[in-house]
Amino acid sequence: MSKFEIDDKLKNLNGSLLDREPDAIAQALHSQHFRDAITFVLRVAFESEEMDHHPDILIEYNRVRFTLRTHSEGGVTEKDFELAYRIDKI
Repeated sequence: MSKFEIDDKLKNLNGSLLDREPDAIAQALHSQHFRDAITFVLRVAFESEEMDHHPDILIEYNRVRFTLRTHSEGGVTEKDFELAYRIDKI
């Protein structure tokens, strides 16, 4: 996807903090408790398994960061945005 397409699609996501990296998009969640952060990760894990598209996940106590990229394509694709929309809904 082009930089313009990525930036345009990012405007449609609003449930979690998003930013764009050179070859990925990232979503972050800040929860009140560690348990809530882990529960959120587990819910995302089920969604990503269903899609067979898995994010990189960084957990820092009550903060979680999902980095989405399609490794086989070398960057961001529609699959990444589909997973981002699902994460947004969770």
